[in-house]
Amino acid sequence: MRAAERQQQILHGAIRYFSEKGFAGHTRELSQRLGITQPLLYRYFKSKQDLIDQVYLHVFMGRWQPQWIALLRDRSIPLADRLVRFYREYARATYQPEWIRIYMFAGLESSGLNRRYLQLIKKDLLAPCCQELRHYCGVPDDTPVSEQEIEFYWTLHDGLFYTAIRETIYQSPMEVSFDDKVRYAVANFLAGARTVYPRLVREEREPQTRAGKTRRPAPA
Repeated sequence: MRAAERQQQILHGAIRYFSEKGFAGHTRELSQRLGITQPLLYRYFKSKQDLIDQVYLHVFMGRWQPQWIALLRDRSIPLADRLVRFYREYARATYQPEWIRIYMFAGLESSGLNRRYLQLIKKDLLAPCCQELRHYCGVPDDTPVSEQEIEFYWTLHDGLFYTAIRETIYQSPMEVSFDDKVRYAVANFLAGARTVYPRLVREEREPQTRAGKTRRPAPA
């Protein structure tokens, strides 16, 4: 077997193994599953942490598509349609059993992998979506997106993620298609945002405005 093929064999085997055992699993057992020796595994991955890092890159970063953000920012398309299309594509790429299980194990074992991914989601997905939500709600986009706005948007993202948790972790039968759930969730979220989001942004900005008015000028 060529070196590149062997490396991919080990990587894909590690993804399956860690999705079942978590990151506390042993490379010796993984090697036995793959029918190779442990020293051979370490010829391709210098340490267990190196292997885990490669699993992270493949499972999480390898499925992230930059064109999703271009779609979400395309204001020639109604925001509801953009969000529905994005979450359908995102779910097909990520809400798979191995992805979900590895993500959950990473959180339970405090490996830090899911925190790295959450930082990506916050910066590259949630913040741009909040800017689009400002435009949708008629809110001026003249200040950085606040933590309150990010938390507001999490309600949509978390809700859809929990659907995948119910199906994969709890093994709860889904009587309604995921596509329909996305439509319902987005419609409900945007209907509420029309009322809540402008007030949230206004309340966030008021203390800053008052502080600016009361701040004394610096001495000459």
